[in-house]
Amino acid sequence: MRVQDVMTEDVQTMAPDDPAEHAWELMRTRGFHHIVVASESGAVLGILSDRDAGGTRGGSLRRGRTVEELMTKHVVTVDPSTTVRRAANLMRGRSIGCVVVTNRGRVVGIVTVSDLLDLLGRGSDRPIAATKRWTLKHRTPHRKRHAATGVW
Repeated sequence: MRVQDVMTEDVQTMAPDDPAEHAWELMRTRGFHHIVVASESGAVLGILSDRDAGGTRGGSLRRGRTVEELMTKHVVTVDPSTTVRRAANLMRGRSIGCVVVTNRGRVVGIVTVSDLLDLLGRGSDRPIAATKRWTLKHRTPHRKRHAATGVW
């Protein structure tokens, strides 16, 4: 399964000079945890998570600051054709909550831990390989003089 199959395509982006308080309000009202910080051309500059913004008690941290001051500048990006396993391993190995999906340097989606848990919860659409069933119906003797008796 590929990242393009599980990613969220409606990605919220913000400019780096937007107020951090505005970003927090957007995350709180719309119920998401990550905002991609992008330039006017659509290039990824960073990512702002709810933890970066201080959470519910981070009002003093956000006051008077811009998104650029609080964002994480090192963003992990993947192509849409990347496997879900590879994206999950990147997230697990770096202890991050999301990877940004880019195509030719432009943001096309985001994969979060929630997306991966949704996939795990509903299961993949890949069919399960048929298993071979072995059934032994009769017991056979290993010597000729003993008769076979009963069903195993």
